[in-house]
Amino acid sequence: MDVELVTRRGCHICDEALGVLRTHGVEPHLRNVDADSELFRLYDFRVPVLLVDGRVVGEGRLDERAVRRALGV
Repeated sequence: MDVELVTRRGCHICDEALGVLRTHGVEPHLRNVDADSELFRLYDFRVPVLLVDGRVVGEGRLDERAVRRALGV
């Protein structure tokens, strides 16, 4: 399973999302929305964005149940 978290520096909601994922033993590949023009175009005001196997499964403040369901935990 490929887990990515699109974030930006200084985003406290992004930090919370990373904490939720780590609580479930998942260390996502972090992608900086401001360092990639395509990510910026797609997700600028939607960060954090959680992608599992390339599919968006959550954005903004992540719902714990939705994260567990998406990760199969």
